[in-house]
Amino acid sequence: EVQLLESGGGLVQPGGSLRLSCAASGFTFDDYAIAWFRQAPGKEREGLACISAGDSSTNYAEFVRGRFTISSDKRKNTVYLQMSSLKPEDTAVYYCAALESRVLLTVTLGDYQYWGQGTQVTVSS
Repeated sequence: EVQLLESGGGLVQPGGSLRLSCAASGFTFDDYAIAWFRQAPGKEREGLACISAGDSSTNYAEFVRGRFTISSDKRKNTVYLQMSSLKPEDTAVYYCAALESRVLLTVTLGDYQYWGQGTQVTVSS
């Protein structure tokens, strides 16, 4: 059974940093692309970044490039999202998702097969 478990969310002040983790299990890590999405209240879920677990290739949505960094640790079957210079508008529930593909690097919502339960990030002073 594919499982994705996010952690690391919380309350952070504007300008601060936070690192989210996505622990994956139930599938061959190298065969998948893992992505981060977020959904703010009243808004659609949007893609942020993805990584090929096999070769660590990455792709980012333009609006987070330079502020967010996605990475992975194969030994732990875990993908991270390092977020910096956080703004109140980054407040959202953050989800990780998995796609069985070694070549597709997409941040398109409908491409992903498996989802975690989400972790809340609140940016506020």
